[in-house]
Parts: sequence; structure tokens; C-alpha cells
Amino acid sequence: MKAAFIQETGLPDVIQYGEFPSPTPGPGQILIQTEAVSINPIDTYIRAGKIPMEIPMPYIPGCDFAGKVIGLGEGVTQFKEGDRVWGSNQGLLGRQGTFAEQIAVDACWAYPIPEPVKSEDIAAVSLVGITAHLGLFAEANLQAGQILFVQGGSGGVGSMVVQMAKIAGARVITTAGSQAKAEVCRSLGADEVILYKESSVADQLKNLAPEGVSVWWETLREPDFDLAVASMAPRGCMILMAGRDARPSFPVGHFYVKQCRLHGFVMFGATPEAQADCAKDINQWMSEGKLKARIDRVLKLSDTAEAHRLQGANTVENSGVLAGKIVLTP
Repeated sequence: MKAAFIQETGLPDVIQYGEFPSPTPGPGQILIQTEAVSINPIDTYIRAGKIPMEIPMPYIPGCDFAGKVIGLGEGVTQFKEGDRVWGSNQGLLGRQGTFAEQIAVDACWAYPIPEPVKSEDIAAVSLVGITAHLGLFAEANLQAGQILFVQGGSGGVGSMVVQMAKIAGARVITTAGSQAKAEVCRSLGADEVILYKESSVADQLKNLAPEGVSVWWETLREPDFDLAVASMAPRGCMILMAGRDARPSFPVGHFYVKQCRLHGFVMFGATPEAQADCAKDINQWMSEGKLKARIDRVLKLSDTAEAHRLQGANTVENSGVLAGKIVLTP
């Protein structure tokens, strides 16, 4: 089979595309013919060696997948050959990733694809959708009527947070870097969009949420905690899921006097059961058309190195080159 893989960590140039041994499903696993995969910032960090995580060498990167079951390992009863499935959480914690024509996946990380949903769309939603669901509901316990603020509502995670928060009945405020991206945010359900290059986010939030924000979802790698804490409501909740190497200052006194909460979490730390609960809602919302994938571009699997360059520039260098996910197809 063909796969994108590395034999050492480093810049995107270390990614090779070529023949790779086909996997065999072990006990509890399913063999999948991939139809679409998508790239996430964590894929670039692991490829670059910036995360101290065990990976097999040679290593296939990638977390997200969508495809068709073509083989079953011993003990698998929840799927049959021919089923369309999607999921995430591969390529982490010592597992091979998904950027290959065939992948062997633990069945607990796979979910059925609703019939109307395209493989490209569900692949684009996988990690970012599960991340958003976990943060909003398991961590923040978002309720109808609350005010939620999320940085960058047209991005991968941001677009999922905007849509899911709106589905839950929250009032959603987000930021955008251009009028075009602002229109995207509004189309996803955002009630208010702050053009952060043209106006002060702090001033706008004072006008839009004078009593403060109930849930603050931080997507930036360098969080401004002074802004966040000042903008949060008493007993507000902040979700932190980015900025691995960041060391920003933190207004401790203002934070605890307001009795706020700070939740840091990673999607791959959640149990299979918790992620499966997220997948049930995601499947329902996507089949109903309430949750939509935000795809910037679709490339071929052979273009994995270029996809890593684009994702790295967008995430680390804040180039703004992407407005959604990069999806790759075999």
C-alpha cells in the first residue's frame, strides 16, 4: 500500500510518500480502506519532534480517518466488512497514524458514518469535533442561555465550538481577522463577531457582554489571561487546549476573587467511552445538517508534506493561510 511516513523527526521535508507494509488487524481491531484523512496541529508537532511522545519508526502521522471496513480482527462484533466508519485518536501514544491507504484501528476508536455524510466532511470534523464536544459539555458544562466566547470562530476547533455552542442554545461571540472570515462565523451561527484587527476585543466584549462571559474558549498558543479573566463573568469557566510551550503572566488575584475555573484538557486523554458519547451527538448533528465541516482545501495523500507546511505556517506563524481543515484523499 501507499502511505506518508517519516523515518526521523524534523521539518516537513522528512515526510516520504511511497510503499509501506499493509497492516493486519489484531484482536479487537478493524482494517479500514481509508477514503479521507485530515491534518491537525498536533500531527505537525509530533512530526517535528516537539512533543515527547513515543512513536514507532518508520512512523505514519495522522489522527483522523474515514473509510470502509475491509477486515475484522478477533473479537470484533460491532462492525462488519463494508461498514463506513470514522474516528480519531490514532497516531498517538505509540500507535501508527492514519495517513495511509489502509489502517488497522482499535474498534473502540471507530464510529459508524451516517449515510448522508461524506467521508471528507466527517474526517474534517473528527478530532476537532470531539475536542469541542468534550470541552463544551464534559468540562465547561455549557448551558442554554449562557454566553460563550471563542477565539477564531472560522478555524478548525473554533468552527466546531461555535456550532455546538449554538446547538446547545448559548449566545456565541467570536473573533475574525477579516470580513470574509466574519461572514463564515455568522454562517456557522455566531451571534456576534469581533474584527480583532480593527477594534479592541476587550472594549467590544464590555459592550457585548457587560456582565461577563460564562465560558471562555481559548484557541491561541499565547493566551492573554489578563484579557480573558477581565472579560469573564463571576464563576466563569475558561477552557484551555493550546499553547503547550506558552508561559504567559496570569492575574491570580483577579481570577480567584471572581471564583473562576480553568480547565486544561487534551482530547487524547479522554476514555474511549467518553469519546464515543461525543461521536453519537456528532453523528446526529451532521446527519441533520446542524453541524457542518469547515474545509479549507482537499489535497492528495501524496501531498502530505505540503499539508504539513501549510498547517505549520498557519498554527505556529499565524499566517492566516487556512480558514478550516486540510483534508487528504488517497
